[in-house]
Amino acid sequence: MTTASTSVTPIDHWIDGSSDPGTGTTRGDVFDPATGQLTGQVAHATVRDVTAAVTAAERAFRSWAATPPHVRARVLFRFRDLLETHRDRLAAIITAEHGKVFSDAQGEVTRGLEVVEFACGIPQLLKGEFSENVGRAVDGVTFRQPLGVVAGISPFNFPAMVPLWMFPVALACGNTFIMKPSEKDPTLSVELAALLTEAGLPDGVFNVVHGDKVAVDALLRDPRVEAISFVGSTPVAEYVHTAAAANGKRVQALGGAKNHMVVMPDADLDQAVSALMGAAYGSAGERCMAISVAVPVGEETARQLRERLVKALADLKVGPGTTDGVEMGPLVTREHRDKVAGYLDIGVAEGAELVVDGRQAEIPGAGEGYFLGGSLFDHVGPGMRIYTEEIFGPVLAVVRAGSFAEALTLVNEHEFGNGTAIFTRDGNTARTFLAEVKAGMVGVNVPIPVPMAFHSFGGWKRSLFGDHHVHGPEGVRFYTRTKTATVRWPGDSSVTTEFAMPTHT
Repeated sequence: MTTASTSVTPIDHWIDGSSDPGTGTTRGDVFDPATGQLTGQVAHATVRDVTAAVTAAERAFRSWAATPPHVRARVLFRFRDLLETHRDRLAAIITAEHGKVFSDAQGEVTRGLEVVEFACGIPQLLKGEFSENVGRAVDGVTFRQPLGVVAGISPFNFPAMVPLWMFPVALACGNTFIMKPSEKDPTLSVELAALLTEAGLPDGVFNVVHGDKVAVDALLRDPRVEAISFVGSTPVAEYVHTAAAANGKRVQALGGAKNHMVVMPDADLDQAVSALMGAAYGSAGERCMAISVAVPVGEETARQLRERLVKALADLKVGPGTTDGVEMGPLVTREHRDKVAGYLDIGVAEGAELVVDGRQAEIPGAGEGYFLGGSLFDHVGPGMRIYTEEIFGPVLAVVRAGSFAEALTLVNEHEFGNGTAIFTRDGNTARTFLAEVKAGMVGVNVPIPVPMAFHSFGGWKRSLFGDHHVHGPEGVRFYTRTKTATVRWPGDSSVTTEFAMPTHT
């Protein structure tokens, strides 16, 4: 952390409809992962800054909540069009601060845009229920209302998509929002705030505060914040869930993952290898839905899978994300790259076979960037750290299983249950896997089964803390609360005083 410099771009908060440098004097460094160069310095919020953002959101809430849902949807329609117009510019910012290849960044913006499209249907999604004559001349009605001021805390790996999982649905439901993005790649959230303002969103309805644990804790403690959405590592997700719940907030906290892909003997191995390459090494493995464990069933399946993976890794194109033809970019920071590389030593020390060492990869144009080639372990055991812990990098572990039952047990006994996949031609095997696997998102011959925006995203076990998944119908339920009214209008003179529980007998 350093003080602000005029040689790099300052990245400020967005409070009450405009850029705000905040009251703090400390800023965090933001780097281009492909070059290692300092490109920006982001303001770190003080408690006073967070309080100002919450105050702005609280002030804007009553008017925004009273805005008819179809009018709120019109703002989101315009925002959706702006995202489409600026998609390539936003993707370039992602590549510059996160490091993922440009085509991957474009896809990230598109997947976030799809949640905006879902949120544009909010008039239909907020329709309540009505029952006539639940009693004599008495009607029953239920409807959903916004919570108030809500907040989102997002990770570095999807600086556009994960915030877009959160705030479009929250805003559509009538809430006001505070976004706390990762300090490693913070620019996108401010760009999204500016586009929302251009789309006609009133000042104070959407705010951005940057920073570290100080900002997070201020959001967790402010009694005016009604709900917290979080995506990140399991230890932090558990902390956020515990602290938010202790302060009386509704909370959804999505944590870590160790996603398995079971490869059955009857699978199309070319298809499976292609899927594994993209799922394990795409975005440098910095995805909560990345496949980090391949489980071939049977020794012959394992032998062929390993042979083909080694060949594919030799052809993996690693380099700066702006270079044409590159398939995998750098990791997000030098510290994270070094941490992931350290797991290679850990795996070897634990007895796993390091088949491909990404530290030895020749990477054209790497320079001082935070690069690591794709790595492959074989003969990994369930007790090893490289199996139990989320590495969050381009490292794939092969855990051999003797049978389908053994493979299923591996998946089910792991502490994480975010996503999983099976590759097979057999319908009965796939159906059994779908029925019995303990994970929140499952793919059949699909390696990264991220649901579309009109379904909901979330894991099981220690991959999710809280009762609600994000976006889709679960997102609407999370950002609203149900109210039920029982209504009788004057006019029935036969009504008498009742002291017993009302019944229809």
